[in-house]
Amino acid sequence: MIDASVNLTDTEVAAAAALAGAEVVRARYGRLHSHIDKGAGDFATDADLAAEEAILDVIRAARPGDAVRGEEGGRQGVADAEREWLVDPLCGTLNYVTGSQLVAVNVVLRNGPAAVADPFSGEVFLADGETARVRSGVPGEERPLAPTADTRLVDVNLDPPFPSAPGFRAVDLLAHPGFVENFRPRVVSTTLALAWVAAGRRAAYVTDGGDLSGSVHFAAGIALCRAAGCVVTGIDGGPVGPGGRGLVAAADAGTHELLVSMIGGRGRTG
Repeated sequence: MIDASVNLTDTEVAAAAALAGAEVVRARYGRLHSHIDKGAGDFATDADLAAEEAILDVIRAARPGDAVRGEEGGRQGVADAEREWLVDPLCGTLNYVTGSQLVAVNVVLRNGPAAVADPFSGEVFLADGETARVRSGVPGEERPLAPTADTRLVDVNLDPPFPSAPGFRAVDLLAHPGFVENFRPRVVSTTLALAWVAAGRRAAYVTDGGDLSGSVHFAAGIALCRAAGCVVTGIDGGPVGPGGRGLVAAADAGTHELLVSMIGGRGRTG
């Protein structure tokens, strides 16, 4: 819990909230977890719920007049609040329950600062709208994020649904001769991969979908990549936002152009 009397910036509130959720996720790792069925093969666990509550406690204490929309609890708080926080308390739930530590905790003020916490590395990736940085588990150790495509590793989200099929299918992109020649695929199955693009650990991230700008899963990672200077568009090269389609977040313009060219006309409907 943070001290509500401390005058924290929105970036620090995002960081404190994400770290509170990450602490819960880390503490409950390796246990047997209850499953809450959400339909279509999706589910939550007691860890998701507890992490979201820890995050909400921080935001409520620091910003009592704001609304919060969590993946598990929906929209809460002041009904007519102009400011809304988007919370994904455990991105990578299936990874988590099967013993993988590839998960993330995402907190973002809509159209504002964001934080993505890695519960197991102790890192928290921060974006204040203009700059992006990573804070390690060592107190006081912080450095700017520097995207680079040097790794040539591209994370591709293969999870359903596939709204753009058959026009665009991620599996087709992986089989594209140009992709095989230029990149190496990775499937992390968590939006922690977006933070890795911003940090230069991945060359790009690709996912199908609709408008992801207000998604509790993606909004924090999108904010982080934009603040770090990545190229962020839909799969068709169009804007991410209303009417948008999926996401391509690339470390640089050349990588982005190459990936979008491989998706090509198959990513468009007309």
